Amino acid sequence: MKMFAVVAAAVAFAASSTAFAAGPSCEAQAAEKKLAGAAKTSFVTKCEKDAAADSTKMCETQAADKKLAGAARTSFVTKCVKDAGAAKK
Repeated sequence: MKMFAVVAAAVAFAASSTAFAAGPSCEAQAAEKKLAGAAKTSFVTKCEKDAAADSTKMCETQAADKKLAGAARTSFVTKCVKDAGAAKK
C-alpha cells in the first residue's frame, strides 16, 4: 500500500510539472489576447501571481504527501516553487 502511495505521488508530480512546462507564459498569453499598456501590465501581474500561488499550493500538497515538517518542509517547498518557476520560463 505504501508503494502505491509513492507511485501515485510520483505520477502526480510528473503530471503537474508537465502542466507547468507546457503552459504558455503570461507574456505570451497577453500577446495572444493583443493586450497593451496598463491592461497588459495588469494581466501579466495577475497571471504571474496566480501561477506562483498555484505552484506553491502544488508544492505544499507534495510536502504534505511526503509528511515533511519544519525546516525540511520549508526547504522542500522553497526548492519546489523555484523549480516550478524555472520550468515555466
